[in-house]
Amino acid sequence: MRLHRNLVFAVIDGLIEIFNEGSYADKVISKQLKRDKRWGSRDRSFVAETTYDIVRWKRLYAEIADVSEPIDRKDLWRMFAVWCTLKGIKLPDWPQFEETPTRRIKGRFDELSKTRKLRESIPDWLDELGEKELGDKWDVELASLNKQAPVVLRTNKLKTDLDTLKAALVEEGHETENLKAYPDALQLQERGNVFATEAFKNGLFEVQDASSQMVAPYLDVEPGMRVIDACAGAGGKTLHLAAQMDNKGQLIALDIYANKLKELKRRARRAGAHNIETRTIDSTKVIKKLHNSADRLLIDAPCTGLGVLSRNPDAKWKLQPDFVAKIQETQQELLVDYSKMVKPGGKMVYATCSILPSENQEQVKKFLKTDEGREFKIEKQKTILSSESGYDGFYMCLMVKKDKA
Repeated sequence: MRLHRNLVFAVIDGLIEIFNEGSYADKVISKQLKRDKRWGSRDRSFVAETTYDIVRWKRLYAEIADVSEPIDRKDLWRMFAVWCTLKGIKLPDWPQFEETPTRRIKGRFDELSKTRKLRESIPDWLDELGEKELGDKWDVELASLNKQAPVVLRTNKLKTDLDTLKAALVEEGHETENLKAYPDALQLQERGNVFATEAFKNGLFEVQDASSQMVAPYLDVEPGMRVIDACAGAGGKTLHLAAQMDNKGQLIALDIYANKLKELKRRARRAGAHNIETRTIDSTKVIKKLHNSADRLLIDAPCTGLGVLSRNPDAKWKLQPDFVAKIQETQQELLVDYSKMVKPGGKMVYATCSILPSENQEQVKKFLKTDEGREFKIEKQKTILSSESGYDGFYMCLMVKKDKA
């Protein structure tokens, strides 16, 4: 591979923003990809994948390059040289790469790879937390979460079917494969910009990980029901629910962030999802008005996001120990407060994209001991590990509210 100066500078500039300015990697990369209109798909792919790679292996590369926080531009060039060396890419004759110790880099890699927290490039506290909660499973799970996430699409059944979508994508240059365990899913055989396709613009699909596609079906919705998505965000699972309801019934999307619900509305128009009503949670009245009214409730709770590190590797460096405790308090509050919207005989799914039992099974156990929780019983629950599925880590629990009759 021959390195192009303008592409490498785009990577270095992006990493400065991510590491030193607290910017989110996906937002930075999206901006960087618009930097030069002359770039082709390979150029954009190099910028995106190289940036994510160095973010993912930040600690390991920094240790090998012998740099420490705060990481300046010179340090980043040293880390980039490490990335090149480990990838077997010949360093060009640029000033930034003068006197790069190639042999030492390989030796340091072999040495440091013997220690898990360095080999898997993760903060000490997070490695300790994962081992405490997952035990022997942590090793293989962490390794799986450090792999590049596949690109999976969800067929929008309101507008098309799986085979028709597959054929349409082939015409636009994107080969996909079916996933047997996921009836609406297609996985890209090669990464590409599917957002530029007519199929996407016409609302025939959404990009949604295979594990995430399991949540909406878990809620067991039917057309004509009143369904509430209590933490809807930009609406990935809301749109899936709308399709499962065949646009019939009432689907109420709630969130504390109005801007996210605005994005949901835009996506719903493209998807042809007409039964969605958005409501911003700007006071306790919003929830109280819906008490005992929902046939189905989805609480896709905010969490540490440890199950989706493969697609959000910068989360490793943004998470802090105190956040884990705070988010668990929030999760319990949501379970207690939002569960009141379920009517007797109705069902509720509590879901997270975390793999920590303390955010999942333990939260449900705690909830069932509260006054509100005593009205519910578990129908089924499922933990999805990335190491076993090949996709994101998730947890979901279906609970039924006891019928007072």
